Amino acid sequence: MPIATVNPANGETIKTYEPMDEEELERRLQLAEATFRTYRTTSFAERAALLERAADLLDEDQADIGRVMTTEMGKPVKQARAEAAKCAKAMRWYAAHAEALLADEEPDPSDVTDSGASRAVVRYRPLGPVLAVMPWNFPLWQVVRFAAPALMAGNVGLLKHASNVPQTALYLEDLFYRAGFPAGCFQTLLVGSGAIDDILRDERVKAATLTGSEPAGRAVASTAGEMIKKTVLELGGSDPFIVMPSADLDRAARVAVTARVQNNGQSCIAAKRFIVHADVYDAFAERFVAGMRALTVGDPMEEDTEVGPLASERGRDDLEELVDDARRGGARVLCGGERPEGPGWYYPPTVVADVTREMRIHREETFGPVATLYRADDLDEAVLIANDSLFGLSSNVWTRDEAEVDRFVRDLEAGGVFVNGMTASHPALPFGGVKRSGYGRELSGHGIREFCNITTVWHGA
Repeated sequence: MPIATVNPANGETIKTYEPMDEEELERRLQLAEATFRTYRTTSFAERAALLERAADLLDEDQADIGRVMTTEMGKPVKQARAEAAKCAKAMRWYAAHAEALLADEEPDPSDVTDSGASRAVVRYRPLGPVLAVMPWNFPLWQVVRFAAPALMAGNVGLLKHASNVPQTALYLEDLFYRAGFPAGCFQTLLVGSGAIDDILRDERVKAATLTGSEPAGRAVASTAGEMIKKTVLELGGSDPFIVMPSADLDRAARVAVTARVQNNGQSCIAAKRFIVHADVYDAFAERFVAGMRALTVGDPMEEDTEVGPLASERGRDDLEELVDDARRGGARVLCGGERPEGPGWYYPPTVVADVTREMRIHREETFGPVATLYRADDLDEAVLIANDSLFGLSSNVWTRDEAEVDRFVRDLEAGGVFVNGMTASHPALPFGGVKRSGYGRELSGHGIREFCNITTVWHGA
């Protein structure tokens, strides 16, 4: 894929970029290593002041960077501005909490005296340059949720962003530089995916984090494993949205629509599989389909647009193939399911029912505004359907029965269970999955410690 801004609303190529050559890449790796030697010694107060300044600048830039994101990957511009605001909030959260999250830990002296110690301390120290391989769907948020904790921990960042969001990628480097971070603290590497392997093999790069596809995760994890380097992976998701008889159906259906089509349906944590108890299946389906049909699809720069185009032509083709395969297998398309005429990579909000295990749409992630509907006879069957997936990122459960909540929390194979609400990421809560959705955690104290050297300091008696 060329490094270029291509407007998905009309297919127009706006700007292309030449990849960095080997000499420039080497210069940046040298700079990252040199900057880390001094930046790691800065205080939490110094880092927090810089990150607060970055948050202030991002707030000032919100409208402009929102339009850039919308131009590059097609999300409705209101959602783009909201993404920028969320990033500023996360920066301020880590600026305020990082020191406490990484405070020294001292076990009770009586627990270590039998080792001959008078005292022992656990200290969190930064690792060094961390490579971040990031996707296009939340081009600011995915990066900031790595960068804010990593920079507060004393690490430095090397960003290899998706090739279709180069302007956003360059903005991020400039943002941290304008905030006062040393030049090598956060650098954008305009390189193709073929360069990732060599960068990760470089001894100056100490770890990597990737948000993206399963194949990309396998490639990075394989190289990192060979080089014995720490990785955090957040990969695909096919999150279940379970509705039980005691649920508030009107609210559940309204939230279900938003949960499926947020970011034009291109979100790993978007609800994708809607598993509804037989007693309320018809009533929920009627509300849900009506809500999906009522959505405003159009120019993502318009303030009233709720669903814009998919980010790439290939992405729309892939989504269309999944729906067509399900239709050929006997599934019913309750709304949508037909590519519209005209320019841009649009696909309508679509609901597919009567899905079977043999269909590709059951096994693969639908990265766009397409929902699948399942009927479950009881809670046990709902759990079986929910867990019948290679992914395990998050889940949504709608019930007013606390015993049912306990069962779902115990039995669902996912990194999160959201009860009577939509899955969302928040700086104070750990984020990540199980199975082929990846490993490790971002955000919260768990996320900031992922790229730290957890050091035991032992003092003799």
